[in-house]
Amino acid sequence: MIFETKEQVLEKIMAQDKPVCPKCGETMNLWEVPSINFSDGLGWGTPYLYICFNDDCPIYSQGWDNLKENYNQAASYRQINYPGTGQFEFMPVFSPMGGQGQIIDDQVLLQEEMLKEAIKKGFSILAQCYVDKDTPSVLRILLDPTEPARVRLKAAEMIGDIGDLEAIDPLRNLKVGNDLVEKQLEKSLKKIHERFFTRECPFCAEIIKKKAKICKHCGKDVAGV
Repeated sequence: MIFETKEQVLEKIMAQDKPVCPKCGETMNLWEVPSINFSDGLGWGTPYLYICFNDDCPIYSQGWDNLKENYNQAASYRQINYPGTGQFEFMPVFSPMGGQGQIIDDQVLLQEEMLKEAIKKGFSILAQCYVDKDTPSVLRILLDPTEPARVRLKAAEMIGDIGDLEAIDPLRNLKVGNDLVEKQLEKSLKKIHERFFTRECPFCAEIIKKKAKICKHCGKDVAGV
């Protein structure tokens, strides 16, 4: 099973339009979920939510009286949305400032602009690498954890198109720390073998011809293996 990192989730969210609150029509704020569990103890299931912090929203403004009258609680509700979905729910708040410490809109706007520039620059470099068949530069981008996930994923894909047989051993030993990128690398390794009509010996892992019957490196019978 492949799990997305917070960085990857945030990249997806930033590529989407912000939702508007269905109760008041105001644009909702992006909110980083705190590390504490909520409700059934299983957490929110996402590192980010959208929340309506409009104090004039009827859900919030009327919630105080509703909870006081029916449950004798000094609390209200805020409308929440799960990013990328049409799923809206309510979150309890216990003060007018409740939850506002996790609003990250300003931070996200800055990160979004920086991310866009980094992706644009990374793709431009990769395009030139493709033209020049510059495998070492693609590998450097692939190994750089500061590069955006989309750029590293593209680099992993490009290796399959321009990498040669000498790139297979280094690629096998790479630990890029990203499940999606590592999955793409596995596809690219297969693509390199397809381009050169080769495979790896199941006994010594050395590269041999696809139709080889005896491994030239370890002498094992690899016919049908």
